Amino acid sequence: MVDSRQSGGQNDEDYNTNTKLYNPYKDLQLPMQQLYKLPTSPEFLFQEESVALRRSWGENLTYYTGFGYLSGAIFGAGKGFIEGVKASEQGDTLKLKINRILNASGHSGRKIGNRIGVIGLMYAGIESGIVELRDTDDVINSVLAGLGTGALFKAAKGVRSAAVGGAIGGLVVGAAVAGKQVVKRYIPI
Repeated sequence: MVDSRQSGGQNDEDYNTNTKLYNPYKDLQLPMQQLYKLPTSPEFLFQEESVALRRSWGENLTYYTGFGYLSGAIFGAGKGFIEGVKASEQGDTLKLKINRILNASGHSGRKIGNRIGVIGLMYAGIESGIVELRDTDDVINSVLAGLGTGALFKAAKGVRSAAVGGAIGGLVVGAAVAGKQVVKRYIPI
């Protein structure tokens, strides 16, 4: 097929001025809110969900496990990076040094990420169970969930380790909740 610009004898200037290009957006000069009728309030599948002022147990489980794994993996990768740099020897080539660093970062990142992800998983499950049992959502639930998570995480090492782990878990969660309240009160966001 022959191009009409070449066969008709018209030059490019005549071709561009004699045709009108189609603009599909010509009639869409409306604001986006009117065009799509977007809602401004949150939408819920079931009416009972709109009454709750907290995340569901599934959202909590996903949030705490994912956040724990990601933060643990980042921290572990940093720790592994330092270990890899320290493990490099004098005669190592650049390729070997990079390999050591990557191997150490991956190993530590997976190890610590999995541990903290499991802790997040246990915390979310225990907290959701306590909220369901007590039928209230307050600071006591979080502290009890931290206590139970620490005790359950260290239970395989014995009763004494479980008690120490539970105390540490309860203290860490209590400090986190208190810190959150301080930040809410004194730092305007």
